[in-house]
Amino acid sequence: MKKHIFITLLSCMCFFYARAQFSEHHAIYFTGEINLGNYIGTDLNLNYVYKETYSFKLGYSGNIRTPKSQPDDYSSGLNGIFSFGFENPYDQIENIQIGVGKIYKLNTSGTIRLNLSAGLGYTIITEPENWQRTNDAFLSENYTWNYRKHNTVSLVINPKIEFPVSRFYGLTVSPMVIINKDRSYFGIGLGQMLGILRPKKQRKKEHI
Repeated sequence: MKKHIFITLLSCMCFFYARAQFSEHHAIYFTGEINLGNYIGTDLNLNYVYKETYSFKLGYSGNIRTPKSQPDDYSSGLNGIFSFGFENPYDQIENIQIGVGKIYKLNTSGTIRLNLSAGLGYTIITEPENWQRTNDAFLSENYTWNYRKHNTVSLVINPKIEFPVSRFYGLTVSPMVIINKDRSYFGIGLGQMLGILRPKKQRKKEHI
């Protein structure tokens, strides 16, 4: 019986020690931003930081804009009004990205830091084409179209100013550039951080 209690206590001690060591040298958190630029959309990332110095992220961004090929007299009709534009045609650019970076503290407390990150993305571009005018321009769209989808590889440059105001919550300002042979995205994101963002402050020992 005593042996089982000892093993249980030892396991608990190891768990809490490992947890303390993990939070001291590692940070894992989610970020979510609203993007504004030549497209609008969202950017979601899972982030890992080692010793507040090196960063790694895995993320997804999805952005839309009014199609460049859309006819000047296109109208969504009443259906488009009642659907709040969600059924309208859009140029879409989706990006599954992986990136690495270096973190620089901009103040001594670490509540403002620059995360210089760059990487590669698998990009899915979807855009309407083959516009055909219809006679029904009141209830529904006055044009029909087909979507064309193609994929490519992109360079993703995503420096980020992070404000981990507490250990578990923060804010971000995030410029982003996505470059490939077919399309480019550039914009800035404003968002939030949630998770283990930075180590727990160490209390100074009092001298008697």
